[in-house]
Amino acid sequence: MHRATKIVATLGPASSSFDTLHQMIKAGVDVVRLNFSHGKADDHRQRAETVREAARQAGREVAIMADLQGPKIRVGKFENGKTTLIAGNAFILDAACELGNDDRVGLDYKDLPRDLKPNDVLLLNDGLIVLTVARIVGDEIHTIVKIGGELSNNKGINRQGGGLTAPALTAKDMEDIKTAMSLGADYIAVSFPKNATDMEMARQLSNIAGEQYGLRPKMIAKIERAEAIPVLQSILDASDGIMVARGDLAVEVGNAAVPALQKRMIRMARDSNKVVITATQMMESMIQNPVPTRAEVSDVANAVLDGTDAVMLSAETAAGKYPIETVEAMAAICVEAEKSEHVELDNDFLNRTFTRIDQSIAMGALFTAYHLDAKAIVALTESGATALWMSRHWIHVPIYALTPRESSVRAMSLYRNVTSVSIDSNRDRDAALTDAINIIVSKGYAKHGDKIVLTVGEPMGAAGGTNTLKIVRIGEPI
Repeated sequence: MHRATKIVATLGPASSSFDTLHQMIKAGVDVVRLNFSHGKADDHRQRAETVREAARQAGREVAIMADLQGPKIRVGKFENGKTTLIAGNAFILDAACELGNDDRVGLDYKDLPRDLKPNDVLLLNDGLIVLTVARIVGDEIHTIVKIGGELSNNKGINRQGGGLTAPALTAKDMEDIKTAMSLGADYIAVSFPKNATDMEMARQLSNIAGEQYGLRPKMIAKIERAEAIPVLQSILDASDGIMVARGDLAVEVGNAAVPALQKRMIRMARDSNKVVITATQMMESMIQNPVPTRAEVSDVANAVLDGTDAVMLSAETAAGKYPIETVEAMAAICVEAEKSEHVELDNDFLNRTFTRIDQSIAMGALFTAYHLDAKAIVALTESGATALWMSRHWIHVPIYALTPRESSVRAMSLYRNVTSVSIDSNRDRDAALTDAINIIVSKGYAKHGDKIVLTVGEPMGAAGGTNTLKIVRIGEPI
């Protein structure tokens, strides 16, 4: 069964073996996420090599996304590993403290006292612990515990409403970008960007680091800061896509605000011709259980119905007991949700102006394939831009993007409703179209007598050169 929505799976101890990875890819993983918040460079390099080999043996192309840690603001370590905070008691966050105790704890972000003022609300450990700032004394943040609980080493800190000044790219991130390029990452996910400048800087550093490997990775902005919301459009314009990172975002803006923000972000990304990933706790219960909850099934299905390009698994596949079963369950949910999606193609075209020839051809192919009830759309593309534009609209007709560029094949692994296929470079249009049809038939995507819609550029080989649309019945002369 064709599945349009892509699956991103995070790698970790539960999913690093070749056999497990191979089965996960066969079960439906389209993109693997290397979480640079954990592990060493050699760990990520080994996993990337295993992914490439497992994908090759599975007969699929899988993209690699390097997810940078970013300025995760955390408490330091405790003498005894943890303490228990009691509501109403005082507690000090001390930038000068080496080892914490029951009264205070250190900070890995030493400038935090400069970012705060009395009555600010701090949320620790993903919002499970709440502190109210009473006063700032030098390096010490004196707080009153509003909601207590157990606080252990290195738990995260968020300020309610956002506003912390920590830069999006740390020195560690800059080194990790170099590592990501050395292992051939197709996407770089930037944590906690506040504005377009953060994304532009990350892209520049990635392009410089990737130059010696011939790589220019796609950039994904993880939207997890409150201050990113008002400038979301400019962040989108500076990125190739966004991730709806619901964990940290929910801590800063409140859980109740996230569902509407998710819908808004997905809509804005699609309107801007960018990809969008929905992430965090999608199948959380499957870390321990072999089946998801009904609420999780609804959560994944609603993201699909909202139009997300991909849904993401984090701890479920990195550390969970059932990584393969989780991917299988998520794939099944996506397929079922897509069956009920309503096509609004004609409405999508109203009041739209297409100024580019290749974009006009892409839109024409969608319209034609939908109204002719074509079996498939086949796009011969260099950069993948034509396939991306097509994928912004849902018409229940699969899009097959054929390209000679390995980087484009892998990048399109994240595009909704696009199956990317490698094809030999061929400068003769008729020969290339014949090869394309033969590939589509040999892979079982279409059969003799099916109508397909083809798009191609003449002369061939130039990015952005798509200028021809053909309607073909397989088996008849081109």
